[in-house]
Amino acid sequence: MILFSGGDTHSRSVLKAISWRTLGTLDTFAISWFLSGKVGLAGSIAVLEFATKIVWYYLHERLWAAAPWGRR
Repeated sequence: MILFSGGDTHSRSVLKAISWRTLGTLDTFAISWFLSGKVGLAGSIAVLEFATKIVWYYLHERLWAAAPWGRR
């Protein structure tokens, strides 16, 4: 069963999700370190944030890829 039939392949969506989250996670790590002053805590936050947000981004990307709205 195909859940999404958008223009992008699943591999492309996964790679986009990983590259975007890498940038976002570096930002989260820097902010967490700045606010807490603790590298270990900042790292823990960044790892958890990476794992959860990559799943949400992938699902978000696939839903938008399947939506016909706004396409020519």
